[in-house]
Amino acid sequence: MKFGNEVRTILTGCSLVVSVCATTLSASEAPEVTPADGWDNLPPAVAAADDWPWWRGPNLNNHATAGQKPPLKWSEKENVLWRVELPGRGHSTPCLRGGRVFVSAGDRQQEAVWLLCLERASGKKLWQTEIYHGPFPKIHEDNSPASATPACDGERVFLPYQTEDAVCLAALDLEGKMIWNRAVGPYKSIQGHSSSPALYKSLVIVPSDGSVGNKLTALHRKTGTVVWRTTLTQGLESYASPLVVRVSGRDQAILIGGKKTHSVDPNTGKLLWTCDGPAEFCAATAAFNEDTIFATGGYPQKGLLAIRADGSGDVTGSHLRWKSDSKAGYVPSPVLHDGLLYAVSDTGLLRCYDAASGKVVWEHALKAPFYSSPVLAGDRLYLFDRKGRGYVAKTGREFELLAANELSTGVFATPVILDSRIYLRTLRDFYCLGAKP
Repeated sequence: MKFGNEVRTILTGCSLVVSVCATTLSASEAPEVTPADGWDNLPPAVAAADDWPWWRGPNLNNHATAGQKPPLKWSEKENVLWRVELPGRGHSTPCLRGGRVFVSAGDRQQEAVWLLCLERASGKKLWQTEIYHGPFPKIHEDNSPASATPACDGERVFLPYQTEDAVCLAALDLEGKMIWNRAVGPYKSIQGHSSSPALYKSLVIVPSDGSVGNKLTALHRKTGTVVWRTTLTQGLESYASPLVVRVSGRDQAILIGGKKTHSVDPNTGKLLWTCDGPAEFCAATAAFNEDTIFATGGYPQKGLLAIRADGSGDVTGSHLRWKSDSKAGYVPSPVLHDGLLYAVSDTGLLRCYDAASGKVVWEHALKAPFYSSPVLAGDRLYLFDRKGRGYVAKTGREFELLAANELSTGVFATPVILDSRIYLRTLRDFYCLGAKP
């Protein structure tokens, strides 16, 4: 999809509406690109301790910063600091930077996708910008037009979205004004787009890994210019988000699926290694430690892989440390802490694995469906099922359920824990949960 010249901007109260006309983008218009010299000319995006500026949090591991005490109990009335109703539908995790909360939403009837900015202290809407208006593609009934989590580099907020035939990326300033809006790559999908962007040096990295496309693209954060674009191994669709981490002594962009787990050099876009699995279709983001990638998926088969990250080429036969049984999860991403890997399946089986061996330390059936991923705060896991029940479990080698709490609407999005508060998006409302002063 290429964007034409007509841009319509209307400022009404605290809502900024930007409608962009578009034409189609073919696969031949998204060729591979190699980086030119001098592309890294911006300061790196750095997360403050009290920010959650991108998917998986400041350290990319879904860990809340140390010393927080989020509530153990909550309900529709108990420990609700503020609550606001959001427009449309969306499953994205909120992005928090400074005193602001950025969250996306979309509406199929209105054929619109928005980025909203809320005041962190009160939930008051500061602005709402429409980043796309036009026909929507067919997606899975459980997906939404706004499932990708925004990322903020301190000056710009980046939000991917899907049109009828492409994945696009919008960059807005912190006041909601559009800086640039680009087609990233052609895209067709059975389930619909959900991948969140990754920030690295001067880049914002976005996959368009569908039945048409199979691209990983890095754009310059300031200009939107494509710095590099690489073609992923042709396979089935991936709905997973990339993660750029330093593991086995080098920076690696990790993307799970389809059919393979990929490692790409984030400086050049060159493929470092692939490993078969964990499944044909994947949606989760990898967990990691200093030398291992933990990849879970998917559909139709399920599995959890521990892959040594120092290889090159096809490492399936040489670098697979262990593989779980078929009770692994598809959509929720795992969290790693103190040598233990915690993962919940789509059907609600919560497991603790020994990260070194893959041995199941304990498991507990929560008996509810899940899409949201667990978040770790201190020695507690916080996780929410699709019906709106929130669980708090103790970490460690023995399972202990500390609390189970009910909200009136379901939860598909992963929560954020900051300021000893839980910032939670449900299917209708946005809650800020915390102990009242």
